[in-house]
Amino acid sequence: MRRAAALRRVRSAVRASAAFAAVALVVAGCSGGAADDAAAPHDGSPSAAARKVPAPSGRTPEGTVLVADFGADTVTFVDPARGAFDSVRVGTAPYGLAVGGDGRAWVATAEGVAVVDTAERKRIARIPYQTRGLGAPAYGEYRGGGMGIALAPDGRHAYVGVNRPGGNGTVEAIDTRSLKVTGVAEVGRRPFDVDVARDGREVYATDHDSFDVTVVTPDSLRTRRIEVAPYGTEGGLGSWLKPHYTAVRPSDGKLLLPFEGERLAVVDPETGRTRIERMTADTHQHGVTITGDGTLFAVGTGPIDPSRDKGPSLTVRTPQGREKVIPLDGPHEDVAVSADGRTAFVTGGFTRDGYWNGISVVDVDSGTVRRLAAGDRPLGIAIL
Repeated sequence: MRRAAALRRVRSAVRASAAFAAVALVVAGCSGGAADDAAAPHDGSPSAAARKVPAPSGRTPEGTVLVADFGADTVTFVDPARGAFDSVRVGTAPYGLAVGGDGRAWVATAEGVAVVDTAERKRIARIPYQTRGLGAPAYGEYRGGGMGIALAPDGRHAYVGVNRPGGNGTVEAIDTRSLKVTGVAEVGRRPFDVDVARDGREVYATDHDSFDVTVVTPDSLRTRRIEVAPYGTEGGLGSWLKPHYTAVRPSDGKLLLPFEGERLAVVDPETGRTRIERMTADTHQHGVTITGDGTLFAVGTGPIDPSRDKGPSLTVRTPQGREKVIPLDGPHEDVAVSADGRTAFVTGGFTRDGYWNGISVVDVDSGTVRRLAAGDRPLGIAIL
């Protein structure tokens, strides 16, 4: 019965995607092509939210939350108890970010990868992309430039997925000491997420619009494609049923990609084989993260079909596959989890319409949620 219902839903989603293609191409972050409602340019000053609480004196406290303001050109620093307190200008429409053990944040913007000293709260560099055909720096989901970004385990390289509008993207490798791009690998369309194997020997670009993960070997920049399409690829760019974000499982290095709160694709990057496990949230899913013990956190953005699907949520999935689904108020995009695993921070920026300027703070044990105003359409998130 479950399989039959899922197949009916796939057909319904594909038909809806085709029937409303004109609308989907404008507003659907999970279909493809045209720009969404671009945010207004930002003057680089701290957002209204960031001015609400006083900044701490001295260096940035440990445990501060950092978000990338996709609707502006800043990253915002957030006290998890009091709210946003400072912003640093990094470049147009920052998307993903990663923070190294040295406290430097690497931020994928439309203009290049910004490097931020998070302790002193200042930008120290911005590294231009080598990928051609990106267009002028712009706002909106389909703008050219950086999307997902990750650091090698030894911290010596950063890897950024670069969207080339209308075509395949790239992964650019950056030497974190020289602050220069050392190589470019061709990947699939719109690399929403970039992850690195635990041993640093492979980089994984999650290519939203080509239904795949591209495996990049850092030393040679050779690539191979793994299709990840548990619902098939019918509908092409207009399909909602595409991969978004990936988590690398600590225990065995397999890749975990949630789809629709129904299916978890477990991909073996060595063989390219995919096993499907059942999920229970029944909602369109985007951002993921995983803790050291293998607990997976997956952000549900809301329904594709409101008559059938459930609303926004956060799924907390144990290594054994048991799930707790915590409802959220309104769309969200990405998630980070405290070191003790007890608190999740979920950004409200969202890649489609309906975003809001803040983060939800989730008590994982009780399921209680509180909101903090923070930044401008925050997407990427990390805990310092």
